[in-house]
Amino acid sequence: MTTGAEHSSSDDFPYLAHAKPRPGQIDMIRESREALRNGGYHLAAAPTGIGKTAAALAAALEIAEKTPGQKTIFFLTSRQSQHRIVVDTVRRINQRRTDHDPVTLVDMIGQSGMCVQPFAKESPHVFSMMCSTARREKTCKPWITKAPGLTKRILASPLHVDELVDLAKIHRVDGEITQTCPWKAAREAVNHADIFVGDYNHLFDEGVRTSSLEAMGIAMDDIILVVDEAHNLPDRIRMTMERVITPTIARNATLELEEYVGTLTNLYQQHGADSTAIELDMATWAFEVMKIARIKTADLFRRLHNELTGDQNESHVEVSTFTEVFHRACDEYEGISGQKTLTESEEQNPSKKHGIKREHRLPLLADLLSRCEIDLDAGEGEDPMEPDSHRLGHILSCVNEFGSTTALCLVFSAKGKEGKITSHLLDPGLVSGPVFSATSGAILMSGTLYPPQMYADMLALPKENTTKTAYASPFAGERRPVLVAGDVSTKYTQRSPAMWDKIRAHIQALIDGTPGHIAVFAPSYKMMQEIVENTHFKGVRKVIESREWSKNDIDALVEQLRAERDAGQRILLCGVYGARLSEGIDYNGGILDAVACIGIPNAPPSVRSNALKKYAGDRFGANNAWRYTVTQPAINAILQAMGRPIRSIGDRALILLLDQRHTDRTYATCYPKDLRMNSTNAPMTTASFARRFFSRVHTIDEV
Repeated sequence: MTTGAEHSSSDDFPYLAHAKPRPGQIDMIRESREALRNGGYHLAAAPTGIGKTAAALAAALEIAEKTPGQKTIFFLTSRQSQHRIVVDTVRRINQRRTDHDPVTLVDMIGQSGMCVQPFAKESPHVFSMMCSTARREKTCKPWITKAPGLTKRILASPLHVDELVDLAKIHRVDGEITQTCPWKAAREAVNHADIFVGDYNHLFDEGVRTSSLEAMGIAMDDIILVVDEAHNLPDRIRMTMERVITPTIARNATLELEEYVGTLTNLYQQHGADSTAIELDMATWAFEVMKIARIKTADLFRRLHNELTGDQNESHVEVSTFTEVFHRACDEYEGISGQKTLTESEEQNPSKKHGIKREHRLPLLADLLSRCEIDLDAGEGEDPMEPDSHRLGHILSCVNEFGSTTALCLVFSAKGKEGKITSHLLDPGLVSGPVFSATSGAILMSGTLYPPQMYADMLALPKENTTKTAYASPFAGERRPVLVAGDVSTKYTQRSPAMWDKIRAHIQALIDGTPGHIAVFAPSYKMMQEIVENTHFKGVRKVIESREWSKNDIDALVEQLRAERDAGQRILLCGVYGARLSEGIDYNGGILDAVACIGIPNAPPSVRSNALKKYAGDRFGANNAWRYTVTQPAINAILQAMGRPIRSIGDRALILLLDQRHTDRTYATCYPKDLRMNSTNAPMTTASFARRFFSRVHTIDEV
């Protein structure tokens, strides 16, 4: 039987970066191309080694070229480390297409990450305020500097964002070095580029999307979208929409509004502008409402505390219970204020006579809180943070937009001095669905986009023109064996010091049978500490993951692994699922020989997780509720960890799963169908299996 790759070459795919198509890559290009040709969407569960970045770009560039009008490919990632892969792939495309115009690319990250000014090191909100002020007052020289030469250089050949920033620092105007804002130059260049590389937020955060596309001069329907590591998108959307309120936040928001009213009063006294007068009246209304609402918020929190019983530390809060705090505050203030005289005429503001209509209250209050401008002074050793007025404005906006649906869950937690209420958007499709529908088509891809149908459901992709494929791994099974320890479990009822000893024994056995570096991952930092961190393992030096690690720290770690391997030394990397060591880092060149995965990272029971399961059951069917919200996300986190050492066809690695539940049907059905599991029931068997594997299977050069 022959494959499509045997009858195809790169000549059939003019934008393929490789001289020889890889197994599975041809199918992905063809299916992605067909979906985009019809203005549709393709989900590609593409395992490591298939060359999914090259496949997606090959399909998207070909369709963009053949589609009337200008189409811009938006290649969005969740991590900056993935940007370099895209840039390098486009460089290879151009090297193979020397007889054609080069593919142009603009790589961008957040504004502060590209800023050449000293205040780029400030906290995010402070930076935003300082940058806005400097631009508005025209005191930022890099911003006001014209940079046509830099824009041309960006489009001449693909630059990684770090290279662009370095060029901006030495940019010459009339022969003199004149620092230029690289973020501004990049945004101006996007409209003339074939590909834009950025973060999810560029399209899936409404505020960022609106400002970015307007500045770039690009319409949504002129975008061909590629979403890399798409398994991260649902949780990223949920995280972006998550908001918190406390009585202190309500109090501080009130004080900040008072300061804002004072600022507007001074401005009106100095200039007397009608626009200032209108804003002053509305800000005054918001301040007076918040003076009452802060008291009612404190009352609500006391009631929520008192309603907790037994060992409860959290509870569900009805959206109406929360919003009623602000509606009652409006009613009370409007009753007190009566026919309060406003500066503008009744024709300009109908609410002058009749008050603000109930359906307009929350959006207006949210808007006023969000644009409240104050001076932030940091205490000694502290960074100024986002104003609490903005925090409250965010949660009110979220409640106003989604509060009428069951997709919004409010949770009260008694933790901390006063407790907190957190908003959770259970359905990321409410955000992503309209975005995808507005584009010209999209490719969503990941090594753990499994099952594709789950992500099509969660992200609300149009059913009528969405295709889904789980591609087979290009790796021979014998080069990536999976070993399941059937004598251990991290199930809560089975946890004990004796069980931890058994798990440690399997890890030591894996170390004894493995020639090089090993990574071990746990569901939590607490479990990692209990089982691994405080244990001495013979033959290796431990490197413990830190929550504080930066991208530079990770890059340095990879080089350290390479250097110590060459010196004959071995390292045991210790991390947790979903963190830096288990996702978004490639251990290239065979520098990692084995991975041990402790337990299954199921989310602990909570008000939020219960609400999520119920919503998923109502939305996607009872049979999918548990899988969509518990088992599949947990297994996908493990699959990400398992895939770290296997980055090319020539790599090999042994995977040890330290929990007997992996063979239970509940979890086994969550793994790709082509994955085969071997069993071990004793550390001795684990060590023997490892020695036999590494003696027979070696790292080879990629063909």
